[in-house]
Amino acid sequence: MAGDLRWWGAGVAAFLCALRVQAVCEGATVTQELLKEGFHRDLLLKVELGVVGEHAGGCTVAARTHLPPGIYVDPYELASLQQHNLTKAVLIPEVVDVEAPEYLATDLLVLLYLEPDPWCSHCFTAALPVHGRYHRPAEDSEEALVILKSPEVLVCCCDNRLPAECWKPAEVEAACSGKNAGPCQWYSVTHKPAHEESILQVPVGLRQHSSMVCAVTLLATVLCSSLILVAVCKYGQFSEVTCSE
Repeated sequence: MAGDLRWWGAGVAAFLCALRVQAVCEGATVTQELLKEGFHRDLLLKVELGVVGEHAGGCTVAARTHLPPGIYVDPYELASLQQHNLTKAVLIPEVVDVEAPEYLATDLLVLLYLEPDPWCSHCFTAALPVHGRYHRPAEDSEEALVILKSPEVLVCCCDNRLPAECWKPAEVEAACSGKNAGPCQWYSVTHKPAHEESILQVPVGLRQHSSMVCAVTLLATVLCSSLILVAVCKYGQFSEVTCSE
């Protein structure tokens, strides 16, 4: 009987502990939204830490997002934005082939640093330009779907102690922009995404239009080349060879 009571007491304690963890960690949500239409979009991220945000004062908040082959970040555009302090992010790998089609591209990993939202306590936001890649022509659809999973929320606090029930160490090789310039441990936040995934709709061509597209492309190439040649012969200056010859 005593053993049963001890077992029952341990179970109740574990249940109460689980409820406490859920109450402490409750409210941490992630929302991502793809703005604009077509190939060139803006990825808008918003993280609301809720109750756990009380422990994240003075910390750095970032979102680690995996981009599938159908979508990419232009490193040159990102460098320009960072030069003007409009955004801060780390690309892995740093070299990205922006001309590669979807079927020849690889996944990308983006660590996007978020800024505090002045209109929302415990909220952090960031926006990042992303671009859709060209896909193979489809049989019966004029759009290809690219699935973007919900990002992982990371926090780096060099001077703060975080509650272990809501945070777990994460292996991140990136600098922490906190006050401490030394090495800092990143933590992954237990959270619930507002939506498990976002869908990017990329325009694609139809296979039955391939012959027409090739014919029009060839005709346009020949026509433009002829116009350029005529302009060069008419207005160009030649020292030895003339167009009449």
